[in-house]
Amino acid sequence: MRTAHLLRTAAGLTAAGAALLAGASAPASAAPADTGTASPGASGSAVPGTAGTSFLTAAALGRGAPVQLSASTGDYLYWAFGAAAGQTATVGVTVSLPPAANRHGAATWTVDVFDGLRRRQACTAGTQTAAAAADAATVSLDCTLRQVRSWAEPWSGDPLPGTYYVRLSATDLPEPDLGLPVRVEARVTSEDGDAEPEGGGLRAPLVPAVHPGATLAPGAVPSAAPPAPSGPSAARPVERARGWFSGISSRWIWTAGGGVLAALLGVAGYSLTRHPRRRPSAG
Repeated sequence: MRTAHLLRTAAGLTAAGAALLAGASAPASAAPADTGTASPGASGSAVPGTAGTSFLTAAALGRGAPVQLSASTGDYLYWAFGAAAGQTATVGVTVSLPPAANRHGAATWTVDVFDGLRRRQACTAGTQTAAAAADAATVSLDCTLRQVRSWAEPWSGDPLPGTYYVRLSATDLPEPDLGLPVRVEARVTSEDGDAEPEGGGLRAPLVPAVHPGATLAPGAVPSAAPPAPSGPSAARPVERARGWFSGISSRWIWTAGGGVLAALLGVAGYSLTRHPRRRPSAG
């Protein structure tokens, strides 16, 4: 029994030693794999992505590395991204066109940006529409939106925080070129700014008070009321003459005159067109 116990103890020590040796050698073999690993898009390179064919199926477009995908000429491609108050977003799209030998002419590409209510947003900078020649290899489009506001009037079209949609389309191209394969690269970047740029105060009136005939000293601030004239030559304020018809506006006078004239014309017309009735003869 004692011999068997010693054998079991020796076997356990041997297994523990083997496990320690394996653990000590594992980091040495895994170290080269960790040093050469990088996350996709960390260096700004494009990553594979997708695109929708309508507003409801728009693919998410995150900030950072651009996304690349294959598409066909003539398809409508949709992406969606979010924007917060104070941000100014810029959307960029690069289309790698088919070989010139397979195309039949020039093509025009357009990128449009819509807000969550499907309202088309204006671009403050960038090339929103570009024409690619028949021998061009790529066409680049970009659109810089207005700064997103924290609030806006209901009737205005100012950009508000929320989801925005990007649509890429070929607006003008030869019909035989429909369906040719293209390679699309889309990206979105944003710059943070003041969320409420209109929150400042007015230090001075935009239009200062004007007092005809008064001269102010340099640096003096005009008072709320003009200075009263003095001296024997001061002009007195002109008072409007008051009479019987001073409180009646000219509109009422013209209305009453027009009514009287219409009545007279009506009586005159009746008298001119009235014919006397003939009495029937007694016989």
